Formats: sequence, C-alpha cells, structure tokens
Amino acid sequence: MILYTNDDNIDSRIIKKAVEALKDGALIAYPTDSCWGIGCSTTSKIALEKLRKLKKDFKNYTPTLICSEISQITLVAELNNRNFKFIKKYVPGPYVFILPALDSVEKTINQKRVEVGIRIPSVNIPRKIVEELGYPIFSVSASRKMADKSLWDDAYAEENLFVSGWELEDIHEIEFIIDAGEELPKRLTTVVDLSGDDIEIKRQGIGAL
Repeated sequence: MILYTNDDNIDSRIIKKAVEALKDGALIAYPTDSCWGIGCSTTSKIALEKLRKLKKDFKNYTPTLICSEISQITLVAELNNRNFKFIKKYVPGPYVFILPALDSVEKTINQKRVEVGIRIPSVNIPRKIVEELGYPIFSVSASRKMADKSLWDDAYAEENLFVSGWELEDIHEIEFIIDAGEELPKRLTTVVDLSGDDIEIKRQGIGAL
C-alpha cells in the first residue's frame, strides 16, 4: 500500500494508519533527509525478524532508531549532558549519533550490543510517525540488494533504484509506504560516535559539523 502526503502539510490520517501498521508488526517505508528508510516497531518480535532478514548483515550492524525529539533518546540510550548539548545543535538533520544502548534494547534485539545509532531526521513524516507511536522505531536504509531482481529489465537495473516511492514495491517485505511525492537523492548521513570520552566522526556525510 502506498499513501501520499505532503511533508509540510501531513495528513494525520495517514500517520495514524502507519502507526497501526507498525503495531500490527508491519515493515513501513518513509522518506528521510538522506534516503528511503524502512522501519519497524521495537515492541514487535515478528517485525524485527522481518527486518533482520531484509538487512542480512544485521548482526554486524549498529541498530539505528528514529526518535521524534531529543527527549525520546533516553527511552533507548544513555544520554549525558555533554551529548545532549552536542546533539541539540544538529537536530533535526542528516546525522546518526552513536550512544551507549540501554539494556532493554539489547534484550529486544537479543544481541549483546553496547551502542545504538540515533536519528532525528529533518523530514517531518518519520518524526510524526514516531511521535504518534510514542516511542522510537528501528530503521534501516532501503537498498538495491533488498529488491526482487526478477522484476528488473536491463535498462531498469541500470537506473538508481529507490529514487521514487513506487520502486520500493520491489521489496516485498514492505507492507506500507508513505510517499511525499518528491524524488529522494541517495545521500550519506554524517555519523558521530558519542559513546566514548572523545567525540569521533565515523563518517562525514551531508550533515555539516
């Protein structure tokens, strides 16, 4: 299912439908400020298993969660005063902040993890979803490897996939897509590690520091 809404004038009914889908264990797709994101509820083991299968390197991946605002970070990660002040300067925006995970997150994913990535994107749609849901969601970037390659022809395969919403239909595991009607250039977020004593830039992306 694909539903369309303007990011500057979001249809609240569509947000509510997305939240219901998350609660029912669905994977949903949404635009972010870097690329298409695919997310699931942190309370659904069924949905998390779907996300694991989709993100085949999940065990080697630092789980990323989308929050609607800074105050939600404390639901999933440790947040000291230094990191709070640092993050506050850059959100919302195209950044991932690596922080020490809470024990509850480790139990949820059933893996020993000491860190999680935190995203508060500048695009309104994912933040509104999380705000309505009331807690962060797991999120991964949509990629070519997730799609059903049998649907491509030679010309189509040469194109940059996941620029517009309908191409996400090639990922069969996605049950709900919210499309803002704009093309999304696939760009890298800036990743900042705040889990240690020093602030370390792990990857310089489109987010300026």
